[in-house]
Amino acid sequence: MKCAGNQVATMKGSSELRGFYKQPPEERLRIVRKLTSLTKDEASAISTVGSLEIDRANRMIENVIGGITIPLGIATNFLINGRDYLVPMAIEEPSVVAAASNAAKMARMKGGFSTSSTQPVMIGQIQTVDIKDPYAARIKILSSKTEILDKANQQDPMLVSVGGGAKDLDAKVIQTPSGSMVITELHVDCRDAMGANAVNTMAEAVAPLIEKISGGRVLLRIISNLATRRLARAVAIFSKESLEGEEVVDGVIRAYQFAASDPFRCATHNKGIMNGVIAAALAMGQDTRALESGAHSYASRTGTYLPLTTWEKNRNGDLVGSIEMPMAVGLIGGATAVHPVAKAAVKILGVKSATELEEVMVALGLAQNLGALRALAVEGIQRGHMKLHARNVAVTAGASGDLIDIVAQKMVEERKVRLDRAKEILQKAGKRNKRY
Repeated sequence: MKCAGNQVATMKGSSELRGFYKQPPEERLRIVRKLTSLTKDEASAISTVGSLEIDRANRMIENVIGGITIPLGIATNFLINGRDYLVPMAIEEPSVVAAASNAAKMARMKGGFSTSSTQPVMIGQIQTVDIKDPYAARIKILSSKTEILDKANQQDPMLVSVGGGAKDLDAKVIQTPSGSMVITELHVDCRDAMGANAVNTMAEAVAPLIEKISGGRVLLRIISNLATRRLARAVAIFSKESLEGEEVVDGVIRAYQFAASDPFRCATHNKGIMNGVIAAALAMGQDTRALESGAHSYASRTGTYLPLTTWEKNRNGDLVGSIEMPMAVGLIGGATAVHPVAKAAVKILGVKSATELEEVMVALGLAQNLGALRALAVEGIQRGHMKLHARNVAVTAGASGDLIDIVAQKMVEERKVRLDRAKEILQKAGKRNKRY
């Protein structure tokens, strides 16, 4: 079987590696190389972790053998609430950084992006089962709100001292195949933290109290990544002149309406937004999985999967874009606190709070969405994207130096950006060089 041009080899032993986690990274890599078809050069590439020292990486996750580097770019031109930003983006996909920068440049003509956000409140859920009178238990839990919140806040006095902590509580009864369940929800203001550790600790702490009040049995105690109480919003006006005419404005709006009416298109529409959001999140050490799950859950909150953005036309014929989505990010804890590149990226961005970070990232998502919709409406996504992608294909085919651009340009002109075509062009170019 072939994969990406390389022969896939069968592993030379069992994947049951006793004591593997106890070994240092170098020994783990040696074991993996012995069991697989890794070459010396491939193993060397894995072990080169760049700015993240191997010892630090080994403390971040389990069974570390090395690292992987993602290109880090800077999106320019962002003017948000009257302030300029350079936005770090870590992503492997061509054209994303350029599209965001171009959209931000167009937004500047009408004052840039205006953003706002709710308080940084996350929801912690406590699941209680085996309750004979679930609706009565719900009322008892709500009546004990002060006692439950006090217990939760005893777990993190530091968070409370800076204005955060458990602020409110709700409870609901849900019906499941296993019967009724009472779900207690803590509303925790996490301040400048993403909040998972604080919220989970509070949920664990109040579980015995909820059992006592409800007469039931608590099972799950966990944060929800559907952060409906931690929303970030942005709006921007893009002049019809910057978009090269009202026809393009109408094209963008029709593309949005397509997404609003068809979940198959909407999935790719929202993916374009997340191209920007996740690239910034990855650059600054945020929990990208929490952001993705929260965004797509929020897009489905009505029972229909819908766009996270809205596009419309104002009286002047200009394009107006807006976005609202959950944005659970933090500047305290997690990879942001330990990864040297993440810390440097935060410094480049210059944000002073998690709320400010949320608002920059949601503006980036709006810009990224416009970049994709404009490309689709004007020239098709492939034309701009493939100019950059062709270079990667040329390198994969073996081109180097000036030949990279020669092979890439030829493929773009032919509209045949494929590995087999790149090899053919490269082979012909090599024969011409030999003749001279």
